[in-house]
Amino acid sequence: MRTICTLYAYVMLLATMGVRVISCDEMTGVQALERSAPTQPMQPGQPERREFEYIRHGTLSLMANFEIATGRCIAPSLGPTRTEADFAAHIAQTIDTDPEAVWVFVTDQLNTHQSESLVRLVAARDGLSDDLGVKGKSGILQSLDSRAAFLSDPTHHIQFVYVPKHTSWLNQVEIWLGILVRRVIKRGTFTSTDDLRAKILAFIDYFNRTAKPFRWTYTGRPLMA
Repeated sequence: MRTICTLYAYVMLLATMGVRVISCDEMTGVQALERSAPTQPMQPGQPERREFEYIRHGTLSLMANFEIATGRCIAPSLGPTRTEADFAAHIAQTIDTDPEAVWVFVTDQLNTHQSESLVRLVAARDGLSDDLGVKGKSGILQSLDSRAAFLSDPTHHIQFVYVPKHTSWLNQVEIWLGILVRRVIKRGTFTSTDDLRAKILAFIDYFNRTAKPFRWTYTGRPLMA
């Protein structure tokens, strides 16, 4: 916890050194729900009225990057699944926005965040030619722990910092995802997954125009004795 809070405290200095610190997480099963009748807007003395019946049009998975230093959401991925390959592709497209930067991703300990595909991506992008071993048998690829240790190596240009279990609130992207839910998804109506995707991307574009970093005050000390 202290490591992550220290990273947040020095994020502006790191940005001047070409280090981009990204808080990253997924929101899966985002439903494209269309209300079966139009929402009635607020009137004097009357709250907004929404139809409780809806039509399902499928779901999307959002992979979001919240850049700690700028407060912007960058290089989001929206697709039907959230697999090991999907997450590795998401990280690759993020890195491609600034190939010369050093990237630090703050994520939880989900297995797709410690996968073989991710190890191979980091090794390739960092120009590491060492034998990675065999998944489940030997070397760096042997286990989740060995893969996580490799992905956390501070000498790499692409590094992952994992929040402890049960501390998702340490990951700043969770705050941003909460804003997205309140502003777009919770009260929205979507005629298709394409409509849902378009509205999420439009909100991200709108949000980024005036984005500011969150004021993080927690220092990592225990919350109770």
